[in-house]
Parts: sequence; C-alpha cells; structure tokens
Amino acid sequence: MIYITRKEHFNAAHKLYNDKWDEAKNFKVFGKCANKNWHGHNYELFVTVKGEVNAETGFVINLKDLGDLIQKDVTEILDHKNLNLDVDGLSDVIPSTENLAIFIWKILNDEIKKLGAQLHCVKVCETENNYVEYFGG
Repeated sequence: MIYITRKEHFNAAHKLYNDKWDEAKNFKVFGKCANKNWHGHNYELFVTVKGEVNAETGFVINLKDLGDLIQKDVTEILDHKNLNLDVDGLSDVIPSTENLAIFIWKILNDEIKKLGAQLHCVKVCETENNYVEYFGG
C-alpha cells in the first residue's frame, strides 16, 4: 500500500458561534473566533490517498487528476468565501476546522474512488499551530 498526498490552498472567513447560546457564552467558548465581523484564515489542505501502484503508469493516482478534482470540487467552492454564509453544507453547522475537514471528506471520498484510489486522510491546517486530520468514519 502506497500513500500519496496533494497539497492545496484556499482562503476563507468564518465565525464560530452557537445560536443557541448568548453572546457571553459564545465568547467564553470561542473567544475572538466569535467576532461578529468574522475572521479569516489562509488554509492549507492536504489530501492523502492510498492504493496499489499501477504497473502501467507507476502511479497510485495521477496527481494532476487529483489536483484538478480538489480545485473543482473543493477549492472553487471554499476559496474567498464566508463559510457560514456562502457554502451549502456548512451553513447548518459551526464551520470549525473539524467540520470543514468532514465536509471536504464527504465531497472527495466517492470521486477519488472513481480515480482508482482510496481517500486516506483530509488534513486542514487553519494556522501554523492548528490543524485537523480526518480519516473518515
């Protein structure tokens, strides 16, 4: 089994806020991430796939095809967007990095199978100190 990873970037804004709580509780739990005027991140996305090496190509997956898929189905949807307001599928959840990774997994999982590989991990880096890895489930 071989694992290979494609890295992409996108920029997006969000606010972490639970509408069921008052403002004081939201700021206690989410801190400055609950700012009413939103805040943004320069996200890094790592998509790791796994599989066997194809004897004819030497690839587990063609990285150009994987990159094109990520660009079309993920980056174009998320880049320079407000995750709370502009992205179908995220407007009904708190757009934490955890929920963002799950959202991306759901988009890519079946499409990567069509390319002949298996999605292993979606890693979303929100800052240089904070990232999430999601392995499906």
